[in-house]
Amino acid sequence: MAALRTAVPVLALLGLCLGPAAAVTPLVIWHGMGDSCCNPVSMGYIQKLVEKKIPGIYVLSLKIGSNLIQDMENSFFMNVNDQVSEVCSQLATDPRLKGGYNAMGFSQGGQFLRAVAQRCPSPPMLNLISVGGQHQGVYGFPRCPGESSHICDWIRKTLDLGAYSKAVQEHLVQAEYWHDPLKEEDYRKSSIFLADINQERGINETYKKNLMALKKFVMVKFLNDTMVDPPISEWFGFYKSGQAKETIPLQETSLYKEDRLGLQEMDKAGKLVFLGVKGDHLHFSEEWFDSTILPFLQ
Repeated sequence: MAALRTAVPVLALLGLCLGPAAAVTPLVIWHGMGDSCCNPVSMGYIQKLVEKKIPGIYVLSLKIGSNLIQDMENSFFMNVNDQVSEVCSQLATDPRLKGGYNAMGFSQGGQFLRAVAQRCPSPPMLNLISVGGQHQGVYGFPRCPGESSHICDWIRKTLDLGAYSKAVQEHLVQAEYWHDPLKEEDYRKSSIFLADINQERGINETYKKNLMALKKFVMVKFLNDTMVDPPISEWFGFYKSGQAKETIPLQETSLYKEDRLGLQEMDKAGKLVFLGVKGDHLHFSEEWFDSTILPFLQ
C-alpha cells in the first residue's frame, strides 16, 4: 500500500550477478499505493540497482499515466480493472518480454500483478513475488502514505460509508479490494475487482489455468505490519466469515478447500511459497532480500 521506505536501501541487494546477460529473465515491478514507478527514493532506486548489479537485465517498472504525478494519483483513483488492462497492453507490446518475465509487486501491486497473471497469459509470467500484497483484501485502513494528508482521511471516510457503492467501486482503488467479513454477500456481489479475481461469483477456468502456470507464487508477509488489516491477507488468509477478530490461514478458506483458483493444487506441488519477515509494511533489509528473494529471480 505504501511507498517503499527509504530506510531500506532495498536491493543494493541485487548485488548479485546472475550470469550472462542473455540468460537473465526480465523483471516487471509494480509499486504500491501512493508511490510511483520511478520515484528516485523507492522504485526508481530499485530499478537502477537491479540494472547495475545484474548486467544486461531488463527491468520494467510499471507506470500508469503519462508522468509520475499521474502514476501516483492513479494508485488511489483509477479503476483497477482499467489499470490491469493497461498493463497487459504494455506487456504484450514489449518485444523484450515475449519470452517470459518474472514479476514482483509491492503491496497492492502484488494483487494487481496476480490479476495480470490470471487475465493475460501472453507474454507468460514465470514467477510472481508478492511483497506485502493483500490477496484476500483488507478490512481496515489504519495507515497510508502521508498519514496527515487529506487523501488518507477522505479514503477512510469513504470506505466506511460506502465501499460497495457503484461510484466508489469504480473510482477508488482501495475500495476495489475492500473485503468486509461482516457483509460477505455485499462483497461478492459488488466488488468489481477482488471478488472477480478470487472467483467469488463463479469459476473462470481460464483464471485458474493461467495462475497454475506459474512456476512459483511467492507471498511475503510482514510480521509486524501495522498498515495491512488483517496482515494474514498477505499470505492469502483472512478473517473467518461473519466476524472481524479471528483469522484463518489460506488452507482453511473455502477458496482453497474448493480449489477455485488452483491454489490447493499449487500448494501440494510446492509452487506456493510463504515467507515471513520481521518488520513493518515494506520494511526489510538488503541482506534478507539478497538471500531470500533474489534466488526466485534467477
